[in-house]
Amino acid sequence: MFGSMPICVCHSLLLLLLLPLLLLLPLLLFFCSSAFGPSKQEEEDYEDVPINKTWVLSPKVYESDVTLILKQNTAGIRQQTETDIGVRPTVIETAVYINSIGPVDPINMEYTIDIFFAQTWYDSRLKFNSSMKLLMLNSNMVGKIWIPDTFFRNSRKSDAHWITTPNRLLRLWSNGRVMYTLRLTINAECYLKLHNFPMDEHSCPLEFSSYGYPKNEIMYRWQRRAVEVADQRYWRLYQFAFVGLRNSSDVAHTQSGEYVILTIFFDLSRRMGYFTIQTYIPCSMIVVLSWVSFWINKDAVPARTSLGITTVLTMTTLSTISRKSLPKVSYVTAMDLFVSVCFIFTFAALMEYGTLHYFTSNRQTKKSKANNSTQRASSMVNIRPGTSLLQVNNIVPYHEEDDYAYECLDGKDCASFFCCFDDCRSGAWRENRMHVRVSKIDSYSRIFFPTAFGLFNLVYWIGYLYL
Repeated sequence: MFGSMPICVCHSLLLLLLLPLLLLLPLLLFFCSSAFGPSKQEEEDYEDVPINKTWVLSPKVYESDVTLILKQNTAGIRQQTETDIGVRPTVIETAVYINSIGPVDPINMEYTIDIFFAQTWYDSRLKFNSSMKLLMLNSNMVGKIWIPDTFFRNSRKSDAHWITTPNRLLRLWSNGRVMYTLRLTINAECYLKLHNFPMDEHSCPLEFSSYGYPKNEIMYRWQRRAVEVADQRYWRLYQFAFVGLRNSSDVAHTQSGEYVILTIFFDLSRRMGYFTIQTYIPCSMIVVLSWVSFWINKDAVPARTSLGITTVLTMTTLSTISRKSLPKVSYVTAMDLFVSVCFIFTFAALMEYGTLHYFTSNRQTKKSKANNSTQRASSMVNIRPGTSLLQVNNIVPYHEEDDYAYECLDGKDCASFFCCFDDCRSGAWRENRMHVRVSKIDSYSRIFFPTAFGLFNLVYWIGYLYL
């Protein structure tokens, strides 16, 4: 028993020497961790953030902090009331980003537009004190705060995009500022004035305002960069060219109050390429084709008649087709005027030959009847009793084969408007009447029709394009 005493004493002395070291070990570990870097727990509380291309550590935002802020700020506004109702009007600053425009439907007088619509306002109930200055919230929070009841006044159909998630964005600043954006596709009305169609220009509006809050409660205002436009190369305007846009602000007076209305006007100009190829060139060619009959012999009745009827029917078809791309308006458009004049020219060419054929065929019939009666009279022999007979054969009164120009029309005298023989010339010209040769109507038409059609085109295009 006493032999083991030295060993116990040694152990006791060893423990007494190690005890101070054990007490100093936590302090040594703390100083080491402070000297060589943060602990793992502290690293989890920070995240790497690039600032001016230098990576630093910034405090993380925990979900619990965001939830606490949202609960505190949205608990008292679930009633969906306007921010400062009865105190001062809430100012809604708006901005629109035009993603695309088109197509424009002239039949229904509407156009399609795809936009990103942004609204910004201040709600004092959403202020919060935190190291975070901005909360980026998802679309689920939209239903928990107050948002303006904006609607598009001239829209026939509006669709919000929901694929793959609702295309909505909500931002909340610590000072109570709220920004709400969403993507919309709208079919809006655009009243088209088609008097100058297809050389017309239009300003298609997009109007929006509050549905239930008058201007003493909600004031709409444009932001500094109110309207921006995307790349126009992919717009589906087809027949139209985008000229420009402008925005305006107005007040509408209604029975329920005065409402602030913001409007964007999209200026569009119609391209004429399609209508030039489909209507103007074919109509002009048909008119020129109708003039071919003036160079065909007047005795070729089937050829000239069929050509005139074909051109008239073709113009009727073209006039019907040109109206299919237009609404059923009651006034005359520029294209209607052109097509109608072309139809008149083709119809006049057909009537010209009808007039020529009537007078020439009538004259030949009467002349042949007169010749037959004269021949019968000359072949008869007058026999009297007690007298000698003298048969005179082939003695016919001489009739000069005059040209058509020296014969009157149906026996009319020189007082008529058309004089066709030389004896009428002096009296007719003194009375300021015309001396027209029926047989020369084709020659006159070869000059008159092209000249008249050329003058019409000159006046038409200068009047609609430059005046």
